[in-house]
Amino acid sequence: MSTETVKIQRFGQHGDGIAVQDNGPVYIPFALPGEEVAIARVGNQGTLMSIAHASPDRREPACRHFGPDGEGGACGGCSLQHLKDAPYHAFKRQLVIDALKSKGITTDVSEIVIARPGERRRLVMAARKTEKGILLGFNQAQSHHIVSIVECPIAVPGIVAQLPAIRAIAAALAVNAEPFKIAVLETQSGLDLSVDGIAKLTDAQRRKAVETVLALRGIARLSLGTEILVEPVKPQVDFGGVTVAPMAGGFVQATKPAEDAMADLVMAHGGKSKKVADLFSGAGTFALRLAKRAMVHAVESEAGALAALDFAARNTQGLKPVKAERRDLFRRPITASELKIFDAVVFDPPRAGAEAQCRELARSKVKTVAAVSCNPLTLARDLSILIEGGYRIKSVTPIDQFLWSPHVEVVALLEKNAS
Repeated sequence: MSTETVKIQRFGQHGDGIAVQDNGPVYIPFALPGEEVAIARVGNQGTLMSIAHASPDRREPACRHFGPDGEGGACGGCSLQHLKDAPYHAFKRQLVIDALKSKGITTDVSEIVIARPGERRRLVMAARKTEKGILLGFNQAQSHHIVSIVECPIAVPGIVAQLPAIRAIAAALAVNAEPFKIAVLETQSGLDLSVDGIAKLTDAQRRKAVETVLALRGIARLSLGTEILVEPVKPQVDFGGVTVAPMAGGFVQATKPAEDAMADLVMAHGGKSKKVADLFSGAGTFALRLAKRAMVHAVESEAGALAALDFAARNTQGLKPVKAERRDLFRRPITASELKIFDAVVFDPPRAGAEAQCRELARSKVKTVAAVSCNPLTLARDLSILIEGGYRIKSVTPIDQFLWSPHVEVVALLEKNAS
């Protein structure tokens, strides 16, 4: 390890400051472009020791656990709390612009739909049993060290208020000193907790966990993976006025405002479409909204998510028919021939993107496509396939729902002229 003073030239994709040296770039978390900083260096990684000249874009972080001097260590839940709003928003928008340019796509990119503190309804926390009690919080970046938190400014108040309850449940579940994960979702009926990383519980441990939940208020469900241990009340979320009971451990967008912003763009783009395919539909974020005015074919590989969507569709009055199909779109995409009957397609795949499906879309005559992505790089690849197939981009909108992180959602709207 060596100690040196460096000048930060630019941001990296993960929000680290980059100092370009004769022997290559050095990546320094919590440093900002334009700053002169002292670092402890190991290879191409630097640890911020002190700031000789601070950037005017620097501000005090919102959370006591943030940064190299954070209480309990540098919480890895956020990486950009030290950056003022305007340059932070510009940084995230630029991530989308750069991703598109990497595939030769030059198009207007809208201003980012911003995220605000206190909006995150879904978090994945880390927990571990120690001699002093339960650690509950987030891993330090690139470390197994858990920073135990007492506050979280990105989370909805309902989760922050229940941190003592979540800690009590973690204590009841902890089998040994091995760390495990707790996915926390705030629903309309209480917190939905799904635990991963605990291989097996004894009957006594199960009883203890159940008794702990039943003695608390505001916990709707506790699951071990997809196995429900106790469900005092069914968790419920709202997808544009349609109530859905998500599967245990199932995917729900991290914030309601970001979900609504994405859905508004998708719905407006769908226009007067009569038959829509929603691919990688999950539990119906878009499908159930679209079904208010169009027949929808929802395709998803996860059986539990599809069952939640199907149940909600069948038990909500006023919706157009919704057909739910379980299908692995990575292995068996909807073919161009099958797409003939649809006016519009929406797809929202995992981070790996939808390359195989886009190749079929590119061969199809579907006029309207809405591409939703949590990964600008794979989205750029997918858009390049669609453009080559005759689609043109109408708009690209970045949406921030992972506040103070380098992650950004994107909605791209495309059209194909009739040939």
